Amino acid sequence: MALELGVLADDLTGGMMIASLIEREGVVCPLATNAEALADVGPAAEAVVLARKIRLADPDVARAEARAAAAAFAKAGARRIYSKYCATFDSTERGNIGPIAEALMEAMGAQRTVFSPAFPQRRVTVFQGHVFLGPTLMGESFKRFDPATPMTESNLVKVLQAQTQTRVGLLAHETLARGKAAAEAELERQSDIPFFIVDAVDEADIERTAELTLDWPLITGGDSLAPALARTWRSSARPQEGANRRLLPPAPGKTAVLAGSCAAATLRQLALFEERHPVRRIDLVAEADDQDLAASILDWAAEQLEHGPVAIATSADRDGVAAAQARFGRQGAAARADTVLGALAKGLHRLGVRKFLVAGGETSGEVIGALGARRFEVSGFDDLGGGYCHQPGATPLSFVIKAGGMGSEDFFFAALARLAEADAAGKV
Repeated sequence: MALELGVLADDLTGGMMIASLIEREGVVCPLATNAEALADVGPAAEAVVLARKIRLADPDVARAEARAAAAAFAKAGARRIYSKYCATFDSTERGNIGPIAEALMEAMGAQRTVFSPAFPQRRVTVFQGHVFLGPTLMGESFKRFDPATPMTESNLVKVLQAQTQTRVGLLAHETLARGKAAAEAELERQSDIPFFIVDAVDEADIERTAELTLDWPLITGGDSLAPALARTWRSSARPQEGANRRLLPPAPGKTAVLAGSCAAATLRQLALFEERHPVRRIDLVAEADDQDLAASILDWAAEQLEHGPVAIATSADRDGVAAAQARFGRQGAAARADTVLGALAKGLHRLGVRKFLVAGGETSGEVIGALGARRFEVSGFDDLGGGYCHQPGATPLSFVIKAGGMGSEDFFFAALARLAEADAAGKV
């Protein structure tokens, strides 16, 4: 079967989500965490996701990663490339959405590409180039307080233009609504503009964009456009919701939660988890000079894991985030938290943990990288938000990973139940 789509995701949770959404369309879509693993995607795959931790990387590093990904996708025979980023366009003033697109455009010989971050299913829409979270402009939403990528500007044309020397235009809803010919005519009228933010107020706009760009060598977007491309090349209707929910193979062993996100949703999920299971909270400032921190936490975990799942978290409220950033800087605080949790993941693995629930996109990349996991089976998108995956092998590992702001209050309990169900099914 031809490899229709190669997806480069700028973090692991986003990569896992897009793989699961494509799987929900009935398309086999494994996920890899390094370019070398793309050489073995298997004949059944119509799409593959390469997830790299490049959202906050130096732009030159991100460009190099993009060029390497393009070469690997070409070698694997991918017909088109999709650059995947967060629906809320999470990035810094320097990138990396623009720099990655520049590098991929050059590698693919593309003349233009679109940027379609909208995710109407989760009420993230774009109108007149402005992104809305529900009824609220992004720059007026909780995203303005994001500790790593604060988003205070809602006009995505301005956001993207700040990251690139390439001219940025807008393909508006009213043009898309007039059909493919009208959209192509508008693009031709603005033929000197290579980058276009695309409006999407609903799923119909997403489908129109997929039809417009299906034969383009490079497309970029969030969580909705890639599955729409899959439906378009297959010319098939969307599968019934939940149709591809499936249990992955078991990963016998203990279970731990690692939380680095400071999003309100993760804080609520941890609070509910703590009502039934032990949680070890790490204060990045107060414990900064503790040379025995990792060892003492692992001693604690070894005792607690005999009785059931545990959680370890660097997550903090707004005051805690401010204190950590004052001590280590914005990027320094985030990097410190992820490094600590990555090291603890390796220690937990030595203690027999084989099922990891991880909250936070950057944290997930750090944890999975620390554990040396490289290629995953991915379950179709469902109530776990696309984060349920499995690495087979002599010592199998299962994960449920999530972006910090995602999931209901009982998310961790739903994830525990799914992993326990998989283990039980594997013993039958």
